[in-house]
Amino acid sequence: VDTTAPPDATAPPEATAPPEATERPEAAELLRLEALVRRNGSGLTAADLQGRWQLDQVWPKGSRRPASLSALLLRGLGARLEVEASAAGLHLCNAVNLGALELRFRGPGCLVGRRPLLQFHFQCLELRLGARLLLRRPLPEPTARRLPFFALIARHPTGWLAARGRGGGLALWQLQA
Repeated sequence: VDTTAPPDATAPPEATAPPEATERPEAAELLRLEALVRRNGSGLTAADLQGRWQLDQVWPKGSRRPASLSALLLRGLGARLEVEASAAGLHLCNAVNLGALELRFRGPGCLVGRRPLLQFHFQCLELRLGARLLLRRPLPEPTARRLPFFALIARHPTGWLAARGRGGGLALWQLQA
């Protein structure tokens, strides 16, 4: 007879994630967590997002099958999201590398709502060769209705972060040391 209590439906999703989910979750697990987050919020804070997140897996909108070729290409390019929190707010950098050549997009972000959404916009594009800055260009700010965002799903204690992007796809990142 199972005497364990059922999971608390009001607990944040990361508290209901199975302890054995130390490896990257499959789409079904992310969808389960996402449904919980839509009802209860995630409880994620800026401190939970800080770090250098290496893109690990992507799922196109409406698909339970990962986009293996896209993920392989993006991992090969070292696609990453860097998040820093300060008194002034969140600062994001989205970057890819091809050897010593690096393309970076930088700008501010903020957490909005109970889920929350990580809203951001990139203010500048940089192209670097090693430590040398080759190009820096300002980027136009999108209208408030067109701001990019990630609807945060969960951050697992073992170091993965999952979110759904504005376009509807799912992304999974791994925290880099």
